[in-house]
Amino acid sequence: MRVLLVDDEIELVSTLAERLAMRDIEAEWTSTAEEALELVRRNRYDLAVLDVKIPRMSGLVLKKKMEEIQPSLHFIFMTGHGSEKDFAQGAAEAGAGFYLVKPVKIELLMERMEEIFRGQGGQE
Repeated sequence: MRVLLVDDEIELVSTLAERLAMRDIEAEWTSTAEEALELVRRNRYDLAVLDVKIPRMSGLVLKKKMEEIQPSLHFIFMTGHGSEKDFAQGAAEAGAGFYLVKPVKIELLMERMEEIFRGQGGQE
């Protein structure tokens, strides 16, 4: 499984990438939406984990642009702003059913990933 993590909090995404790698999941990360789009153009990913508030482009807008490049890409959002209820409503409208509140716990991220890929042949 290949995962792309996108968040301007470099310590958070680099740590998540390391923890996923310890679980034999190939994870790359970036801190900008622009670089995320470039990575998606050059590489295939199974899942993107996006911050809701990325400088210069919201995570929901980034999701739509990434889907245009890789329509089969799955998404999980991270948020540290606002209430879970507010985000859940906006995410539902954007077609993003999975989200995590920061600080992200690796166990919860793994559970959400499993939920997404259950019934699709499991993790590669």
